[in-house]
Amino acid sequence: MKNLSFRNEIYKYVSEKYNTKPEYLWFKYPSFAVFRNSKNNKWFGIIMNVPYAKFGIKNNQITDVINVKVDDILLRELLVNQHGFFKGYHMSNNWVSILLDGTVELQQIFNLIDSSYLSIANKK
Repeated sequence: MKNLSFRNEIYKYVSEKYNTKPEYLWFKYPSFAVFRNSKNNKWFGIIMNVPYAKFGIKNNQITDVINVKVDDILLRELLVNQHGFFKGYHMSNNWVSILLDGTVELQQIFNLIDSSYLSIANKK
């Protein structure tokens, strides 16, 4: 049985809303997909498949996660104290990782993708 993942829904959402396709940058990690703003080339998201254990979850399986940028420190701290959110895996403090296994509602993930996109939209 395949694990639930919102990966395809996110690909569709980002494609339709931001005219952005996933980029696969690493030979070693062929399923890691980056989303960039087409005007400034800045990342606003990255989807990875990561063992649950990397987040302190006792589970032998691998799950998809998305990292999004969250510039507001208070919001970031509130999020990482909720089920399904973690400090950004392999990213700076401005990022959070979100489980894509159904733990977090898809609409909330879309809202955070939008926020991440807006946070980098005017940066050069």
